[in-house]
Amino acid sequence: MRKGINPNLAKIHRNCTVEEVAGLFGVHKNTVRAWVKNGLNICDDKKPMLILGSVLREFIRNKKTAHKQKCKPWEFYCMRCRRPQSAAGSMADYEPQTSTRGCLMALCSGCETSMNKYFSLAKLEGLNDKLDITIPIALKHINKSDEPLLNSDFNE
Repeated sequence: MRKGINPNLAKIHRNCTVEEVAGLFGVHKNTVRAWVKNGLNICDDKKPMLILGSVLREFIRNKKTAHKQKCKPWEFYCMRCRRPQSAAGSMADYEPQTSTRGCLMALCSGCETSMNKYFSLAKLEGLNDKLDITIPIALKHINKSDEPLLNSDFNE
C-alpha cells in the first residue's frame, strides 16, 4: 500500500465503485480489486461492485497500522533488519541538534548498520540503565583563547 493514502478521503456516507475509489486515492483499479480479495467488504455481489465509504475508511486505517512496530525507548528501528533492534554493546552517542532535542546514534546489534533516533535531552536520563550514552563535549574555539600564540609579535 502506498504510504500517502489518506483514509479520511473516503466519505463515510457514500458508496463508491472500484473506479471511483481508484481515482479518489490515486491507485490503479486492480489495486482496489486486490483490496477486495484481501478482505475489503463490498455491499453486494452485483455489478458494479459498490464499496461503503465507512468500510473503506476502516480497511485503509487497519492496513496502514497492521505492520507498524513500536520501538521501546532504548530500541532503534533498523532499516536493514526492518524491525526494532537494541544497540550493539548497549552503546549510543548523543549529538545535540537544538538546546532540547538531539540525535541518538547507535549500531544495530544484528547487522551493525548505523541507526538514528531523535530524542529529547530531558528524557535521556531515563535511558542510563539500558544504554551507555556518550555526549560529546565541544572543544574550545581557537579564536576565544585568552593567551596569544607563541609565534605572535604582540609583546613588542
